[in-house]
Amino acid sequence: MEEGNHSEVTEFILSGLTDHPELQVPLFGVFLLIYGITLLGNGGMILLIRIDPQLHTPMYFFLWNLSSCDLCYSSTISPKMLLNFLAERKSISYTACAVQMYLFVSFADIECLLLAVMAYDRYVAICNPLLYTVTMSRQLCKQLVAGVCAVGLVDSMIHTFCTFQLSFCSSNIISHFFCDIPQLLVLSCSDCHIKEIVMFAFIGCIPVSSFVTVLLSYFYIISTILQIHSAEDQHKAFSTCTFHLTAVVIFYGIQLFIYLCLTSRYSMDMDKIISVFYTLVIPMLNPLVYSLRNTEVKDALRKVTNELLTNS
Repeated sequence: MEEGNHSEVTEFILSGLTDHPELQVPLFGVFLLIYGITLLGNGGMILLIRIDPQLHTPMYFFLWNLSSCDLCYSSTISPKMLLNFLAERKSISYTACAVQMYLFVSFADIECLLLAVMAYDRYVAICNPLLYTVTMSRQLCKQLVAGVCAVGLVDSMIHTFCTFQLSFCSSNIISHFFCDIPQLLVLSCSDCHIKEIVMFAFIGCIPVSSFVTVLLSYFYIISTILQIHSAEDQHKAFSTCTFHLTAVVIFYGIQLFIYLCLTSRYSMDMDKIISVFYTLVIPMLNPLVYSLRNTEVKDALRKVTNELLTNS
């Protein structure tokens, strides 16, 4: 088609998770519950870490930032998704789509990098316990989080700019429940082969470098733990990593599953299901992972609850 026959897209239509009208209300209920648990869990974790002095340590400082990221991450997708379950016309403006993509990629990058920073924190705590307080100073922790946020925001800006430099002049129907890069590239009528290569090279840098950091950290952590003679001390040392390791396995396990699915037999429906997990389910699970079997968090929660009951 010649460029003169094109009409520029000013809004997009999100197809959502399903085309079946009878499933819209039940799915609305399910995802409203998931979003509610996400808000309650992450919001509670943020508040608990803020008000309890015993949780003012580097590990919980990073966890506070992870919960904040999960809260924002989920809130970038969930409200519009929930609204579209009940709306007759599931439209999103061109600008709102760009903003949603920018925020989504930013928080996804930040979460990925925070898990790597938390792995480094556990490495210092177990491999160099005597220098832990000095090494993981308040200033360094703040600098690490600031660096993580800066990288995430800049990386997202590159992706969003490259994507919305393309021309969208044929269909405006996004076969997804939010504005994601692959679906927008499918709609573009520009020659975006080179841009795809550049963008996906950038996309791979952050998760790969973060995963390598996590692997190296846990290689040294496990090596150090195995050198401890006491089984009780080994268990105590490893228990400080259990919650972070569980979050890492969930996060990267889903990423690996996505990669295997995309390289074997890709389908839009499979992509939607997988996207639900890493955009909505993981932010809900993280606070549960870090609280259900974490003695310090449970003790802090018990203390705060007793204080509230006493004051009332």
